[in-house]
Amino acid sequence: MTLSSRPVWAAQVLGLAAAAALMASCRSGLPPNPGHLVERAQLVMGSELRLSAWTEDEAEALRAFDAVFAEFSRLEGLLSVWRAGSDIQRVNEAAGQHAVDVSPETIEVLLVARQVSDWTNGKFDVTFAAMSDLWRFDHDQDNQVPSLADVAARLPLIDYLALEINVSARTAFLRHRGMKAHLGGIGKGYAVDRGVAILRRHGFVNFMLQSGGDLFSAGRKGDRPWRVGVRDPRGAPDTIVAALELSDQTLSTSGDYERMFVKDGTRYHHILDPDEGTPARGTRSVSIVAASAVIADGLSTGVFVLGPSRGLALVERLPGVEAVIITADNQVLVSSGLKERLQLVAPPTDAP
Repeated sequence: MTLSSRPVWAAQVLGLAAAAALMASCRSGLPPNPGHLVERAQLVMGSELRLSAWTEDEAEALRAFDAVFAEFSRLEGLLSVWRAGSDIQRVNEAAGQHAVDVSPETIEVLLVARQVSDWTNGKFDVTFAAMSDLWRFDHDQDNQVPSLADVAARLPLIDYLALEINVSARTAFLRHRGMKAHLGGIGKGYAVDRGVAILRRHGFVNFMLQSGGDLFSAGRKGDRPWRVGVRDPRGAPDTIVAALELSDQTLSTSGDYERMFVKDGTRYHHILDPDEGTPARGTRSVSIVAASAVIADGLSTGVFVLGPSRGLALVERLPGVEAVIITADNQVLVSSGLKERLQLVAPPTDAP
């Protein structure tokens, strides 16, 4: 599971020349798409939230953007362990004592997290946060590797089935003292879905929303689809290994290359295997394409921990879900539904 409330950024919009876009439009027979690109960005939920819309009504776009920024901030106040008094903080403080009243939004996120945990046989588990003061990869990163004994002592506190969700009473309860939940691996995807709904309610059909490693694009950017890329895990931050056109879908990426440190030649990163309490091995990055950002967000972490073979097998079983997996030995694995859509740009950089 991820020890960061800020999922790893690994997708970027790839610019194309306007003339090439116009030629592609003519070849495809698409009608002109009047308007221009309106963009704004704001720091929220620990990452830059960048909003883009192709529209003729800039004033309405800015009003919609303000509503999205406000919704992200509101959800951060419910879902983030870094916000005092948040739902998840209160649940953690009452662990082993009593159930806590929480918001409908928190219930929704916890239910999706439970589903992803079931799909991944527990490799996605929001109760991984029992390890959070042993492994430090956020603003408190200390580049220290905890002892195996300390890790083993915490493992019994990681169990998503011990997080009780009462939908009718709208409560959540961690059964055992010392348990902690953390929604960093799924909460931002939920916020992206909420942001998409706001933009649609304001009448926008051509837009992109990107926060950290979670991105959703709708419609077109001018006269062509939005084009996004999958980052090279060992390359410079602006280099990619693959690109694809994305419309009315989300792309979520988890990787081992931002919240990390190297010690004695070994890379330690923020995505922990809840069965071991240590960083998951076998994978460098996982990018999930799906219709729902919250599902893609949780699955990108769960598939990462499952590993390339089991992770890809899971993706092939889930309808409407695709994946690009870069393995620890630098192979690029692509699910069957993406093979005709994905353009491989360059091989991944070969580095530890």
